[in-house]
This record gives sequence, C-alpha cells and structure tokens, in this order.
Amino acid sequence: MLSTPDLSDAAPEALAIELPFNNYGAHKHFSGRAVTIKCFEDNSLVKALVEEPGQGRVIVVDGGGSRRRALLGDMLAEKAAANGWAGLVIYGVIRDVDEIGQTALGVQALGTIPLKTDKRGEGQRDILLHFGGVLIAPGDYIYADNNGVLVSKVPLTV
Repeated sequence: MLSTPDLSDAAPEALAIELPFNNYGAHKHFSGRAVTIKCFEDNSLVKALVEEPGQGRVIVVDGGGSRRRALLGDMLAEKAAANGWAGLVIYGVIRDVDEIGQTALGVQALGTIPLKTDKRGEGQRDILLHFGGVLIAPGDYIYADNNGVLVSKVPLTV
C-alpha cells in the first residue's frame, strides 16, 4: 500500500483530516469506502455497524472530539475484524488499546480513556460529516497510515 504522503503528492485534490490521530490497530495502513456515523458518547451505532459485513470498508465516526467516553473497545474491534471491516477512523477516543493493537484491523483515534459509553441508542448513520477541516460523505474513499488520514471522492492511485 502506498503511503498517504505519496498519495497526496499524486492526487492533491485528496484532503487530509487536520487532526492528531494516533494509530492503534494491528493494521497500520488501511483504506476503503466510508460508512459514516455521528454520535456523542454513545457507541450504540458503532456496535450495530460492526455486526454487519464490512466488505473492506472503513467506519468513520464523528464523536464530536469527546475524550470522556471510549467509542471503541476490544470486543467491538474484534467483531469488526471478524466481519471484514478494513478499519475505523474515530474523532473521539478508544479503550483496550493493548488488545486492539493485536486485532487485524486499522484503528485511528484521538486518544484513549478507560471509560465505556452509555448505550442510549442515539446517533445518525450514513450522513455527511464535517470535522478536521474536511467534509466526509458516505462512500468517500479513506486512506490512513501513521502520517494521517486522507479523504477522496475517487479512488487514488500513483
């Protein structure tokens, strides 16, 4: 897989999410079509989505940047990997990082906290997201590695 800097150089129309994401999953490079979720301190929709076939797609979660509740833990990460998701990009925090680091999945998030979310069944799926200076639509192409996360309307190649 090509690095995000190489992809960015070859396709300047690709936009970088301007946030300090950390790479937590065992897969440090991942890409796929975006499935979007907007939720705040409630990962009910994340839990429901990882149960579905991933087909190599990437779950993009707008958690409002909250650092108070983890939107992903080891059990949901394991379920996502087992169901064929390429990874998750989370504008929020996660927990169980040692276990997630051993899971065959890409995971980018702002940081960690040990606290789980409440399950209130709140949030929205398959909507336009806006964070880190980028609009992210369902079906956009996501490319992630240790350098950051790129979003593109079309597949990128060099």
